[in-house]
Amino acid sequence: MSYYAAPIAKLIDAFAKLPGIGNKTAQRLAFYLLNMPMKDAEELANAITNARKSVRYCEVCCNITDKVKCNICSDLKRDDSIICIVEDPRDVVAMERTKEFKGLYHVLHGAISPMDDIGPSDIRIRELLDRLKGDKVREIILATNPNIEGEATAMYISRIVKPLGVKATRIAHGVPVGGDLEYADEVTLMKALEGRREI
Repeated sequence: MSYYAAPIAKLIDAFAKLPGIGNKTAQRLAFYLLNMPMKDAEELANAITNARKSVRYCEVCCNITDKVKCNICSDLKRDDSIICIVEDPRDVVAMERTKEFKGLYHVLHGAISPMDDIGPSDIRIRELLDRLKGDKVREIILATNPNIEGEATAMYISRIVKPLGVKATRIAHGVPVGGDLEYADEVTLMKALEGRREI
């Protein structure tokens, strides 16, 4: 039995479904929202709905965007002979903050994880291989997270691109093992890019 009116209980349940939000935080957010001016609450609801409806995957790199091609893939000044492969769209933002990488990206949307039943066909590896057809791409930088799943994904990709004649490098471990790229600072990521090695 809920102690709250049905609309409030539903709002709390909705917040509690978000990652990292427990029941107490969900209650706090729900009551904060109830005390917001109606205009602000409507703007928040519209922002959520519009983002959910308009965001899509870039047809080139699989990053999230509101266009057919994201801003990075559309930028003619970027070096299209080098592709940095990351697990998550947030990793693209982390890499861009270094202001060092001038190539393109490919977002896998995950990593190979047999324990979680995630294999190569469950992430965007096929789209990557399509991009590597032809002889435009000289190098891929494997910037997957330095954990077991990220390492397995990097090794798998390096093995399948080797016959294509594309150089595969791995970012150096300036990023702590077991960490996520999105939490690394710019200097650490810059050093990791500089110290990448062929695998």
